[in-house]
Amino acid sequence: MTNDPLAPLLALADVEPSFAEARARVDEALRHRALRRNGGQVAAEVGLRAAVASAALEDHRHDLAAVRAGTVTDPVVQGSLRVSEALDGLVDLWPRAPRQVLARLHMLAARGAVAEADLGRLLSGAERIDALAALVAGNERTPPMLLAAIVHAELLTLRPFAGPAGVVARAAARLTLVSRGFDIRGLVGVEEGHLAREPEYVGSAGAYATGTPDGVRSWLRHYAAAVTAGAGELVRIADEVLAPSGK
Repeated sequence: MTNDPLAPLLALADVEPSFAEARARVDEALRHRALRRNGGQVAAEVGLRAAVASAALEDHRHDLAAVRAGTVTDPVVQGSLRVSEALDGLVDLWPRAPRQVLARLHMLAARGAVAEADLGRLLSGAERIDALAALVAGNERTPPMLLAAIVHAELLTLRPFAGPAGVVARAAARLTLVSRGFDIRGLVGVEEGHLAREPEYVGSAGAYATGTPDGVRSWLRHYAAAVTAGAGELVRIADEVLAPSGK
């Protein structure tokens, strides 16, 4: 028996097998030998690429090499980088005070992109944000990937903050995966998985917003595919780190 309110979603067609496959791919990627001695280097690269991908999904697209070189001043890219750098320090707070963390994420993401008075301030959807916060806080029942997917979709649908609200949604989902132990070191760049499947990402998010079982199923299957793609990207980055060139 379970009192998990999201448990019925796993019964939607093909959702549970998709999640199981994604979990297996993540577990395999996290066993990569580069992570034993070069985990910090890999994590830094994953964070950089995830931040660039998240900004691109807000239609602020820049070359990775240019961002790495520090020549990109786009405020959305800079905000996404700030968010990525701050995630480790927010992991413990997220399940205890999710609304506070969401406000903090928006302040980091949107600085320089929206009016200062709007930083960290909800513009809409307060009741659904309250419900989402209640779902996140202290929730040890919902499987981590399922909870992360719903957190992401709810915030993406509501877009309750001004400016790059999608950056906040993706960061909150990442915090969910990390805080619940699915990806405790934050090494799976799901953002890159979303970007690699961008038309599906946009379409399935729109389908989720309809609230129909088929729409929710579409989103959950996409989320599992994005996690799987993020695991594949982790392997590629780890392989680069082990290569003789160091790249």
